[in-house]
Amino acid sequence: MFGHLTSAFNQILPEIILLAAACVNLAVGPFLIGDSGQAASGIRHRWGVWSLLALLLAGWCSLMPTPVIEATQLAPFQVNTLVWFVRLITLTTGTVLVLTNWNQTSDSDAAESQACLLFILAGANLIALANDLVVLFLALELVSIPTYLFLYVARRDRSGQEATLKYFLLSVFSSALVLYGFSFLYGVAGTTNLTALHRVFQNYEFSAIPAMLLVSIVTIVSGLAFRITAVPFHFYAPDVFQGTATSAAALLSFIPKVAGFIALIRILGQPSVEAATHLGYWSLAAKSGDVLFLLAIATMFVGNLLALLQKNLRRLLAYSSIAHAGYMLVGLSVAVSVPQINDDASAGSVGGLPALLFYLGIYGITTLGVFALIASLSCPERPLETSDDLAGLSKTHPAGAFLAAVLLFGLTGLPPTAGFLGKLTLFLSAWNHGTDLGRRLAICLAINAAIAAWYYLRLIGAMYLQPSRNDTRRTTGVPAFVGVSLCAVASIALFFAPDWLWQALQRVGG
Repeated sequence: MFGHLTSAFNQILPEIILLAAACVNLAVGPFLIGDSGQAASGIRHRWGVWSLLALLLAGWCSLMPTPVIEATQLAPFQVNTLVWFVRLITLTTGTVLVLTNWNQTSDSDAAESQACLLFILAGANLIALANDLVVLFLALELVSIPTYLFLYVARRDRSGQEATLKYFLLSVFSSALVLYGFSFLYGVAGTTNLTALHRVFQNYEFSAIPAMLLVSIVTIVSGLAFRITAVPFHFYAPDVFQGTATSAAALLSFIPKVAGFIALIRILGQPSVEAATHLGYWSLAAKSGDVLFLLAIATMFVGNLLALLQKNLRRLLAYSSIAHAGYMLVGLSVAVSVPQINDDASAGSVGGLPALLFYLGIYGITTLGVFALIASLSCPERPLETSDDLAGLSKTHPAGAFLAAVLLFGLTGLPPTAGFLGKLTLFLSAWNHGTDLGRRLAICLAINAAIAAWYYLRLIGAMYLQPSRNDTRRTTGVPAFVGVSLCAVASIALFFAPDWLWQALQRVGG
């Protein structure tokens, strides 16, 4: 037993570092605030550096070889390639989020704000590590609860409070749905351990899946659809994105998607050849394919069509986030659906799960880069709120306009950015699936990519083709602008050298 506890500690050492660093923020931060309620000027820079050091140390520990004792059915954590990938994207994008949040909060709130961010990143990693429904739910809440505080600390005016309250109420409802679905899974399987749970299902060969499992699939997918902003659980996103601070909107655009999609992968698993036959066993993955197919179609079209009508940048990016959730649902739908058997084209085809994860990482660096640009070029005197505020940016801030164009090309899916490869892999995974469902998803994906190109290229046109309303050069927030630069460089670098990541994702198992 002691050996298993030691192994579990080693497996979550990077997350322990993040949690410990966050606790230091909460323990020390209040003592650095004076009697007037104000902290010393510039102390937010120290908390920013402290958070970056915590992320760097966690990343170093995640690269160290971990002695792992053979897992038992009672093991609460499971380390595999999926965990490695989630840590890679959370620690990388977490660095960009820290830089974006650097100057978004006051000196007196910086410790709490950065602590919440570290808690959220640790929670996202623990979702990938979880091998038990109880641990998985606690990890989901470790993402949700600090997010409420992060939204409130980032902006405390009336619109900020309204955005926080909307997200809080709907998030609590989604958590209740997920927990309700978990209770049905436990009722059928008699265990909360995910490995044991799927093993129980594989031992029962029935032609009809129990109604309780169908209810659990619907409630779990519905609850997690809120986190990934899938239709019809998307309606909070535009209002919350517009009402909260830019750094908080950046966080909501990506980290909840990581939490939601990884949780779905861990719970649903992947179907096998046995599930393709009418005599197969109970399969959560195979039975959820139709639901995810409908969610993917609706989410893509609703997100892109409503984004065409937006002028506020954060509302536009909110609907863009919804549309990208639809793209990723294409990969998940293909991953959980049984491919056509004996299809000659299936050999060497692109898998839905690697395509989903590849796109998830690419989407993270591009969308966070756009939010970081808004944060770096905005100031109270000259906010960057609407598409009209981008007019003439190529003259008032040429470097910012160039980086924005690179990132918007990435979101559009045009070369030479990694976004092109991300959309291409999703399309190929759906088209080569060998089913009518996959072909329809691929066609809808191509149509929606064309629709999205209109509003992304419209922003680039405003920066380079429209005259500026104010010829004064825009000032730059240095930390956030560093984050923009890192995202743009990563987007181009992954276009020319994607093999190392793609080959690693080929070994990921759900």
